[in-house]
Amino acid sequence: MTIPPTPRTGRILDTFDVDRSDAGYREWLKEAVRKVQADANRSADTHLLRFPLPEAWDVDLYLKDESTHPTGSLKHRLARSLFLYGLCNGWIRPGRPVIEASSGSTAVSEAYFAGLIGVPFIAVMPRTTSAEKCRLIEFHGGRCHFVDDPRTMYEAALALAAETGGHYMDQFTYAERATDWRGNNNIAESIFRQMELERFPEPAWIVATAGTGGTSATIARYVHYRQYDTRICVADPENSCFFDGWATGDPDVTCDRGSRIEGIGRPRMEPSFVPGAVDRMMKVPDAASVAAVRALEAAIGRRAGGSTGTGLWSALRIVAEMVAEGRSGSVVTLLCDPGDRYLDKYYSDAWLAEQGLDITPYAAAVETLLGTGAWPA
Repeated sequence: MTIPPTPRTGRILDTFDVDRSDAGYREWLKEAVRKVQADANRSADTHLLRFPLPEAWDVDLYLKDESTHPTGSLKHRLARSLFLYGLCNGWIRPGRPVIEASSGSTAVSEAYFAGLIGVPFIAVMPRTTSAEKCRLIEFHGGRCHFVDDPRTMYEAALALAAETGGHYMDQFTYAERATDWRGNNNIAESIFRQMELERFPEPAWIVATAGTGGTSATIARYVHYRQYDTRICVADPENSCFFDGWATGDPDVTCDRGSRIEGIGRPRMEPSFVPGAVDRMMKVPDAASVAAVRALEAAIGRRAGGSTGTGLWSALRIVAEMVAEGRSGSVVTLLCDPGDRYLDKYYSDAWLAEQGLDITPYAAAVETLLGTGAWPA
């Protein structure tokens, strides 16, 4: 290929042309993207459940039930977005494995999408990850690679990608980039659409929890973009750095232990967490998370994972504040995944004893709130 003579010299210059396109790869890519998009197209939206509160309080509490996704958790949305992002960027290639660092639910969902498009999948996870999550990853065709120290997951995943020629998905970096926060049926758009016919359609607060930080970033950005007055609260468990990093403004804060609440809490401030978009954070004791998730089962007959309890505890605290101040409105939090993945943890008294967790005072606090509308002093 050539270009016309230049006015200065009149010379004919060669154009260096490198064509890396491959018809076989492009056809594979088109089919892979179609399959991932088709998954979203045939999946109904998740339900918005009401948590029973006295009508006279003039405060309504809802849970966005993400456990009804095909892979049973909030992370199904994230995994779909990450796969589309990786495919359209040319990072995911036929026959090469996708590797992820995950505490479980993201890995389950990514194993599902990897199987859908026919590529291998390897999940790098803490050895303490629940047995049920490991079983689900393998059920969808993935392989589990365990590490003893959760802080080494990132390096182990990178090393596996280099060793296998695969792609490290890196949810902790790309979660907030891969999701279209302006809309496109993201979780925030879905919440506001489903709230339209409720008595307080614009929530006073939406409470999220942080694993990557991508969900809180998506919801907060959408709220600001649509100019709503809704405030965003992020609930953080023990052994996690998001609260400390947000409160101090130090992005380099770390902690030396892994979170007991699977799916949320990180030993470092993850790149996908956007602290400036968040209005409030609460540090929630792990025993309170367990007490709240057990209270959820008593209230609506649904078991959920510990991360749901972390968010619900904070949402109930906000409900109590609104009742005390005589403010009406609605609060929304998330039901992140089903409790049957954690029967040997958050629903096991033996596990609680082993961890030294006493949920009794926290269960009593929730009972007092639901019975009187007041939070115990």
